[in-house]
Amino acid sequence: MPLVRISLMQGKPAGFGKKVGEIVYRTMMDTINVPPKDNFQIITEHDKNGLVYDPEYLDIRRSDGIIFIQMTISEGRTVEAKKNLYKTIAERLHSELDVRMEDVFINLVEVKKENWSFGNGIAQYT
Repeated sequence: MPLVRISLMQGKPAGFGKKVGEIVYRTMMDTINVPPKDNFQIITEHDKNGLVYDPEYLDIRRSDGIIFIQMTISEGRTVEAKKNLYKTIAERLHSELDVRMEDVFINLVEVKKENWSFGNGIAQYT
């Protein structure tokens, strides 16, 4: 049920974005009960003109290593589960890929189950 968009600056080693996606997906399975095989991601790299961010908003010092992660998921998770998801993604990206935790920007978009069609023009969750 998730659709994940990952945006990062150009210049990372080959396969870096895919590794980020693997960490995000594994963390979604571990923290918010996303099932196996339910992995749909769009990973894009941008130049400095295509990825805009404030380097100090909310007193968080961001760098060009920033990674935007937007997850569209079906509604229904608790606030505690969401907080655990955010924290675990940031910690894993830091420990496994040396991403600064300050550079992990996550946005979660919740939608009703009838807002999904995974193919064949069918709303599979209704």
